[in-house]
Amino acid sequence: MRELTGRAVSDAIGAEIREKLGPVESMLGRKPKLAIIRCGERPEDLSYEKNALRRIREYGMEGEAITFPEDVSDNVFQRAFNAVNEDKSVDGILLMRPLPPQLNEGFIISCIDSEKDVDGASPVNAAGLYFGSDCFAPCTAQAVIELLKYYHIELSGKEVVILGRSSVVGKPLSMLLLSEDATVTVCHSKTRDLQKITKRADILISAIGRPRFITSDYIKRSAIVIDVGINTDKDGRLCGDVDYDDCSLKASAMTPVPGGIGPVTTAVLAKHVFEAANRDLL
Repeated sequence: MRELTGRAVSDAIGAEIREKLGPVESMLGRKPKLAIIRCGERPEDLSYEKNALRRIREYGMEGEAITFPEDVSDNVFQRAFNAVNEDKSVDGILLMRPLPPQLNEGFIISCIDSEKDVDGASPVNAAGLYFGSDCFAPCTAQAVIELLKYYHIELSGKEVVILGRSSVVGKPLSMLLLSEDATVTVCHSKTRDLQKITKRADILISAIGRPRFITSDYIKRSAIVIDVGINTDKDGRLCGDVDYDDCSLKASAMTPVPGGIGPVTTAVLAKHVFEAANRDLL
């Protein structure tokens, strides 16, 4: 069984950015910059923010976190958000979601400058993904494609099953896979005969947030299994949606958790920031 680790993919992305960064930095007169906007102190947000900023700086760019208390008013948040949105020194914006209920998340997302929307949240980028035009896709969905391509895993004509239909992973990933000529099925909590469907998959991708839910009973022999889930088990240990030990006896290749899609996601975020800065020069 081949282990599809994310570090090699993120290193390759980082090397490509560093190779091209000098001329872009010279023309901008500064380093490309990411602004992360966060409300509250959710542990998962803090962890992702820390990893994202570390990756951005590792690749030679700048990043800052702009934080607000959980109970920030919609008026205060909107004014601060608009200032970041209009700041010409900021090339990329990452809005940590979900926002607190008193904030109008839908309206705020619709206001993100699509050229700075490096996590593909805005309606403009969502439409671009649907129609196959040049756009920023959500980073985790794009990370799955980057990993599969890095390991030379053929997608054209392959049957791919995605577990999860979120707007962050499942839906955008289905669009990205269709653009690679894969045959895609998206499953969710109301799907019937789930095992029957997943056992057809040449490539099974799980993003449902259920610890070790996918066992070898869900996959066919020699399937490729991509685990997007980040969960904590009953013993407090980090794990994915896939029972790695069980499925490794049957799969031909798998991503580990941690160390699989996670590092690629932050690398893709950095790549999008670099591309957004590059667009400023066109």
